[in-house]
Amino acid sequence: MTALLALFLRDMKLAVRVGGGALMGALFFLIVITLMPFAVGPDLALLARIGPAMLWLGALLATLLALDRLFASDYEDGSLDLIMTGDTPLELAVATKALAHWLTTGLPLVVIAPILGLLLNIDFIAMGSVVLTLLVGTPALTFIGLIGAALAVTLRRGGLLLAVLVLPLTIPVLIFGVIASNTVVVGPTPFGPPFTILCALSLASLVLGPIAAAAALRHGLE
Repeated sequence: MTALLALFLRDMKLAVRVGGGALMGALFFLIVITLMPFAVGPDLALLARIGPAMLWLGALLATLLALDRLFASDYEDGSLDLIMTGDTPLELAVATKALAHWLTTGLPLVVIAPILGLLLNIDFIAMGSVVLTLLVGTPALTFIGLIGAALAVTLRRGGLLLAVLVLPLTIPVLIFGVIASNTVVVGPTPFGPPFTILCALSLASLVLGPIAAAAALRHGLE
């Protein structure tokens, strides 16, 4: 537990210090949502209707933005070899790194989403459902991306490959996140079923993501 806590605190500090975590993802999220009203036009009803989908799409792209550095910096400075040869199970180590990544990249997106929702004319009640779905769904994006980051860690210019690998796997999360968010805006679909499936996807990724990522690291580096 001490080693995992040290790894968690180290990744948190590096993400904030380097600027590749909360700051970069939040700024990218802000830029995407800010440009959307200019692209769509001044139709407030249209903005409110597509707003949840735009927030989800922006969150997905912002999460992918920092995924390529999840293991790459550790691979470059040799820290990844120490993590793999340590006494701590590799699955727990990569899960800890993914948790630190979500706290510095995914959680800030959830926090600023209500503010950006004002730019898209999303009302307060609908914004609550959007924030709840982002809070539940963004961990799934991170832990699914964990697998792609592990596969691309040894490849030069693996960022493009990472996007190709991860984006198809995140489509179910995006679909059910948007459906659950739109239940209040568009209706009449009930909120419960798509939200429950979104929770199931997040829980499945929390279990399977670290296992698959650890296997990919062992196969690629040993």
